[in-house]
Amino acid sequence: MPFLLRAAVVGGAAYHVGKTRQAGRDQEAAQQQQIDDLQAQQDQQQAAPAAAPAGDEDGMAKLTQLKSLLDQGVLTQAEFDMQKQKILMSL
Repeated sequence: MPFLLRAAVVGGAAYHVGKTRQAGRDQEAAQQQQIDDLQAQQDQQQAAPAAAPAGDEDGMAKLTQLKSLLDQGVLTQAEFDMQKQKILMSL
């Protein structure tokens, strides 16, 4: 009987570790998706014709989104600064 109890504890612990690791992977995937979406938006703007420059409101919205990603830890300070510079140059 003690063997079965020990096996149940080990199995339960392994299950918990697996779920925790999967949750971490899911969070990383979501963060990567946010980064990819932001980069896609910037690529679209760069490909847009020069006759339609980005407005100040659009730039502010992007800066706000970028700051949110920095605050969430999705972006490093260096990545934030680089992307911020791109946005400011497009205004």
